Amino acid sequence: MCSLKSKLIQPTRLNANTTPATTMVSDINGRPVLQPATSNRSVLARCSLKKNPSLPKSPPSTLAPNAKTNKNPSTISINPNSLVKYSSAAIVDAPGSIAAERRVQVAAIQVQRKMRIAHYGRSKSAKYDSCNKLFDHNSSLINSTTTPTTTGLREEKRCSFITPTSDPIYVEYHDEEWGVPVHDDKLLFELLVLTGAQVGSDWTSVLRKRQQFREAFSEFEAEIISKFTDKKITSISSCYGIEVGLIRGVVDNSTCILKIKQAFGSFDKYIWGFVNHKPIITRYKPNQKMPVRTSKSEAISKDMVRRGFRQVGPTVIHSFMQAAGLTNDHLITCPRHLQCRRHPPSSNH
Repeated sequence: MCSLKSKLIQPTRLNANTTPATTMVSDINGRPVLQPATSNRSVLARCSLKKNPSLPKSPPSTLAPNAKTNKNPSTISINPNSLVKYSSAAIVDAPGSIAAERRVQVAAIQVQRKMRIAHYGRSKSAKYDSCNKLFDHNSSLINSTTTPTTTGLREEKRCSFITPTSDPIYVEYHDEEWGVPVHDDKLLFELLVLTGAQVGSDWTSVLRKRQQFREAFSEFEAEIISKFTDKKITSISSCYGIEVGLIRGVVDNSTCILKIKQAFGSFDKYIWGFVNHKPIITRYKPNQKMPVRTSKSEAISKDMVRRGFRQVGPTVIHSFMQAAGLTNDHLITCPRHLQCRRHPPSSNH
């Protein structure tokens, strides 16, 4: 019998006559490993070799004086006391660093976001009031402490038909008369005539000729207008440039008003009786389309036509109701909406 040593050494001395079917024991890294026999000795040579990585030798000056090396050249232990320590706070908080600049940008973005939230009313917290001191219109930095809801902003929230290009006389009419409850018979008659005259035209043109209408129709005295003759009607048309058909309609309406005064006591009691002597308060929003006629205006128009009135269609009567304050059609965003509701009713003169 052969010894173990001979068995270990024998496979390493194989010759070409060895058959592939036989097995052998190879000595790899000092350990016996059972492997199949092969004629390719290069494969065995590559398997038996193992590269031991080694670190390149560094010059002695690069190591710290307290560095200790182990017997194994692949591992080197260095004394941590020999290294220079840096504070993370010194790196992050250093002025001019990227982190410091980023913190400034984030702080500015947060303040802008708080200002937008406070401006659009999503937050009523008082801690956002100080944001108004930080930003202005140009450089986002202001020194005033005014709130976003200032008087100037309210002026821009008039009714939608008032635009920056509107005529001043039209804006004045909206701010002082339109929607105010009227209880004077002569003024009610005047507004009824003006609303009929603006059919096919516009309110601005009618308001410019308002004084001419007052002179032509004798300050809207129904008793005087009802006595106009054909000669007077023709003279008024040539002097003031008013259509003859419109003048004849005003004369007929003055006669109807005299009959209403005999039946109801005044034109004011008759017309305000349709709304129970209280103005209709609507709550139209800017994104809503305001109607040009309502069921109430249709009912009033039907009754006035039955009594002999002319030029009193549902659209004209709805415009007359808005002008005389029978209905408050100011948008809820318009400051005149609340002012007309609180306006005391005018007495009949």
